[in-house]
Amino acid sequence: MSTFIVITNAALCGCAKDIALRITNIYENGDTDFHYDYCENLDDGRGFTAGIAGFCTGTGDAWDVIQEYHSLTGGNDDFSSMDATLEKYANDENDSSSGIEDYCTIWEKLGKSDDNFKKAQDTIRDKLYFAPSQKYSSDLGLKLSITQGQLYDTGIEHGTGTDADGLGALIDETNKSFTSDQTGDSGSTLTINGHQVDEIVWLTKFLEVRTADLKNPKEKDNQGGDYWAQTTYRIESYQYIMDQKEYKWGSSVKLLDNDGKATTVSCSSSLKKRALERMKRRRELASKYF
Repeated sequence: MSTFIVITNAALCGCAKDIALRITNIYENGDTDFHYDYCENLDDGRGFTAGIAGFCTGTGDAWDVIQEYHSLTGGNDDFSSMDATLEKYANDENDSSSGIEDYCTIWEKLGKSDDNFKKAQDTIRDKLYFAPSQKYSSDLGLKLSITQGQLYDTGIEHGTGTDADGLGALIDETNKSFTSDQTGDSGSTLTINGHQVDEIVWLTKFLEVRTADLKNPKEKDNQGGDYWAQTTYRIESYQYIMDQKEYKWGSSVKLLDNDGKATTVSCSSSLKKRALERMKRRRELASKYF
């Protein structure tokens, strides 16, 4: 079962968080939308993969979503009859579909129409992936949206646990490479092993480490079907953002889609409106005192 890490004041927030989530949506589903109703068996050893963060029946995070959904419905809903089987598969990390053949039918129906089910997915995504990735970000002292967003995307694909391919292991491997000060022009400097390291220099090395891990995963469970090696477009996309020097994200970011074509991801209109309202209030307050 998964361990929840909750932090207040996550590094990414507002439009920057929305853009980071939508960028990862492109890598996961091919567009910026939140596919709450997505569900299929990828035959990658993880059982059914579904929802906005690819929650899997064979890894436990799908069961976390369903438990969160039960807490919102009172426990009597369309998934209730599968509870014993789903819990067993989660605990055993079993990718079997036996006994849960209607799983995707139910997930797709609820994902289209049930606000509680969407809320449950948002909650578990943030608890299992977004919050832990931003805890790492805070611990490192990251200040740039591009690096913070990259840690979130890595957490989604590699996981935020303690295994050899997880986000923490990749950060540790990246940090070990710095044995002297490394300057740059990003405007943000990290302290790594007692050395002053430019944040974009650190990110460049992190992307190298992640690429190597995608091509040669250490954990046996991640080696099936050469699937990870086919997803290095995620790295190339972030390298493109870095080349454009879009380090801090406002209302939009230009990147590469999964086919290597340039595209733009924009903050949702509601978040953009709230950001403009906050800026207006800050200006009004500032004019009173200065």
